[in-house]
Amino acid sequence: MKTCHQFNTVRAEYQREIGFMIAHSERHEGRPAAKSSAKQAASTKQRMARALNSHVARCPECG
Repeated sequence: MKTCHQFNTVRAEYQREIGFMIAHSERHEGRPAAKSSAKQAASTKQRMARALNSHVARCPECG
């Protein structure tokens, strides 16, 4: 699938944010903050999927 520059930018931003949350979760393993970061990372992955799906549906270059 060919994607546009904006798709790649949005995906990269979400992946960067998810990476920060996962790293925080690993650094604070066994603490409540780790569990919270892991849950936030999972929900951010879902938000990323929704955002990218809606982008592909709207974008003439990606579709």
